[in-house]
Amino acid sequence: MSASYTRVIDELRGIFLHVEFTTHRRDVIDYAIVLLIDVDGELETVRVYDGAHGVNELHRYGRHVGNDAAEVFHRGTLGEGMRAAIEDTKRGYEAMIQSWDKQ
Repeated sequence: MSASYTRVIDELRGIFLHVEFTTHRRDVIDYAIVLLIDVDGELETVRVYDGAHGVNELHRYGRHVGNDAAEVFHRGTLGEGMRAAIEDTKRGYEAMIQSWDKQ
């Protein structure tokens, strides 16, 4: 089963958390967590966490340079990684956006 949703993190600044995931029975078998910011009416990607290669990866983006190579950010299951990515983004989105804006 697949599902997705988008949550507003900061309405005034246009910051969103987009979540997509696929499960088989109770196990997460793939996911993508995307931190987005509205810049002049266009959504820009700030950070992506995903399980596309069967491991929990993090992709950092820069406002002017695009994205860096993926790095493993969590060694647990994809479900654990997905939940950790959501929590990391909710807690740390300010620093993530500052880093994105500098690059």
